[in-house]
Amino acid sequence: MTELQPEDVLNYPLPTAGPLVPPVEWPELRKKCPVAHIALPSGDRARLLTRYEDVKVALSDPRLSREGLTRPDAARISASDAGDIFDSPMARALNDFGQERWRRMVGKWFTAKRMQALVPKIEAMADRLIDEMLEQEQPADFVQALAFPLPVYVICDMLGVPESDQDDFKRWSDTFLSLSKYTAEEMQAAHRDFGEYMAALIEEKRRDPQDDLISKLIVATDAEGRPMTDLALAATGQGLLLAGHETTAGFITTMAAVLLADRSRWEQLLLDRSLIRSAVEEVLRFEPYTGFGMLRYVHENTEVPSGAVLAGGTTVVCSMAAANRDADAFTNGEEMELGRTPNAHLAFGAGPHSCLGQPLARTEMQTVLGVLLRRLPTLDLAVDPADLSRVEGLITTPLRELPVRW
Repeated sequence: MTELQPEDVLNYPLPTAGPLVPPVEWPELRKKCPVAHIALPSGDRARLLTRYEDVKVALSDPRLSREGLTRPDAARISASDAGDIFDSPMARALNDFGQERWRRMVGKWFTAKRMQALVPKIEAMADRLIDEMLEQEQPADFVQALAFPLPVYVICDMLGVPESDQDDFKRWSDTFLSLSKYTAEEMQAAHRDFGEYMAALIEEKRRDPQDDLISKLIVATDAEGRPMTDLALAATGQGLLLAGHETTAGFITTMAAVLLADRSRWEQLLLDRSLIRSAVEEVLRFEPYTGFGMLRYVHENTEVPSGAVLAGGTTVVCSMAAANRDADAFTNGEEMELGRTPNAHLAFGAGPHSCLGQPLARTEMQTVLGVLLRRLPTLDLAVDPADLSRVEGLITTPLRELPVRW
């Protein structure tokens, strides 16, 4: 690898030497060029943050915002403006409604108590999917057998979406998260179709409310007694779909992959199930390539802890995955320690805009891991970890498949 220079412009996302290893540039970037120049798939320029403290500040400082990504001078991720999820009709609807107001109304449904109440249902679904997997010939694809359908079921159940519509939700999710796979017309059609579907679902819930999130949000009001608009309700569905489906499916897949890639990790959990909670947190920290990272628009000159000044009008990419291996924040950060505590990783962001659905993702991962250890103690990878591959062209870069045997 050629030695990096501060003025070098790197093509982003950075390539990796394998599906379960991080980009080789990360250590040098953190050490010598923590605020690097990058070119996004659109060709637009941005700055990349890789140090823990820099990323944490950038995600928490009000001078950097997600809402600013709709400004004309903000960098675009995709070459197709229609594919930019930060400037989609749903994103604009939430901006108009007010991000903070929306988070206060929706956030109260993602409490630890409510998530714990979902555990029996998640366990039952995981058991059923494992039953179906055991009926197949070995090896089975863990992604299609368990990691993908489980989060779809959970998020559709929360929203009150019939299981028969799960395939549509998968297709929309793929389209919204794509960097280059779909044309502008296909992107626009996906946003339109999803919006029409959610509008119809909202009307159905208004006529016949059920015990689901959409039904409850229809009648909910904010602190000033104002209800959520229909566009904001539809945007809620899109936000939960993106965060609750693709991202969680990717986390569950990677969790199985990294725990089985070094089988001593799996054996350690079989011997001590009390490590499940800390193991999930360590998977979230250790995940070698969580995808694109979080984007922020800099509204005014802002100095980050590394000493660099982010100029107003700049778009920055916060690489939480790179920050999560920063040796200044984590002892032996390049090693996986299932009992690591404390573990203040940034997988879900930081500050007031951290991922709203993180209690749900954690609950799903912990529950699935517990069921796997109980049902499939002999679970193992059916291929060499180096032979795995990631889906290219998606913001979340999930593993394409994960062949397993038992």
